[in-house]
Amino acid sequence: MSGIRNRVQLIGRLAAKPELTQFESGKKKASFRMATNEYYKNANGEKVEETTWHNVVAWDKAASILEKYTDKGSEIGIVGKLTNRSYDDKDGNKRYVTEVLADEILLLGEKAT
Repeated sequence: MSGIRNRVQLIGRLAAKPELTQFESGKKKASFRMATNEYYKNANGEKVEETTWHNVVAWDKAASILEKYTDKGSEIGIVGKLTNRSYDDKDGNKRYVTEVLADEILLLGEKAT
């Protein structure tokens, strides 16, 4: 059962082209937001679409794949884990961020145009 702890699987669309950062060490980091949609019927029987936005980070090979093959609106699948971090903003306020650290990327459909 330890293999399923803190595992996230998402299929969704990119909000924008992933933002790529290359470090002096040669490591690459891609940061992006993706939307997942769920559909259900409300109490009146009307179909409702609910969109959830996720902050995602991918490193090295996965970052290179995202840079080369994706754009705004691309549909992708990811497997990863949830991570939490904090930082102090310019005003000294503590900010908290929850992100998905993507281990695997699956390209779905064609490259968005």
